[in-house]
Amino acid sequence: MNNSSFFIIGQHAVIEALKNPKRKVLRVFLTEESKKNIHRKNPKKNLLENIKVYFKTKKELDKYSTKENLLHQGYVAEIKHLEKPILKDFIKNHKDITLACLDGVTDPRNIGSLIRSATSFNIDGIIIKERHFPSESKLMYKAASGSIEYMNIFEVSNINSTLKNLKEKNFWVYGFDGKGKKNFTELEWKGNNILLFGSEGLGMHKHTSKYADFLVRININSNIESLNISNSAAIVFHHLSFLKKKLIN
Repeated sequence: MNNSSFFIIGQHAVIEALKNPKRKVLRVFLTEESKKNIHRKNPKKNLLENIKVYFKTKKELDKYSTKENLLHQGYVAEIKHLEKPILKDFIKNHKDITLACLDGVTDPRNIGSLIRSATSFNIDGIIIKERHFPSESKLMYKAASGSIEYMNIFEVSNINSTLKNLKEKNFWVYGFDGKGKKNFTELEWKGNNILLFGSEGLGMHKHTSKYADFLVRININSNIESLNISNSAAIVFHHLSFLKKKLIN
């Protein structure tokens, strides 16, 4: 486990970190108003109990966010990394798993937005190449809006070998590509599934796409070339969530 600490900013990112019993929060920097807001939003539990709290002005907090040109909203926290979940352990203990796999996606804002959507629509986890995951990015945490505290993020050394291993464990791999033969909404989406998304511009790496059992597309206006990766993922996640609820009901 990475034992280093780092800073995150923003109301939702900081509050959700405080609410997560698995997250070690070393200290928080708040304005008087943001402290009151934490108590207003969480009247049944003192989230700041046993936490080192330092009161600052908004201007004093600016130094934590000006480099990234982000709004801190009066909330800054120093936190430690969560313990990394192990993919092989997770799949042993769950069934009908749906995982998103990011091939070459590196932009922290897109990754954060994608994590937010995945959490919102109950995707079981996200697979990402270890060296592509910006694990201490303020931008990613801000874009994730606190949802990173609730998402299984599986950092792997090699995407291709991971897909190969999952296929051997009865996972179907669906690569999302504008040239895919079928619209993804035409599929049943049962069993264990991997949703494989490539980076913006380059798409999936050619070798990685070979591990896809099917290439599928999202139907959009023919005048538009493509969607932002996080928007594409949100559409897919929402549809799969809708199907799952329909099956339950």
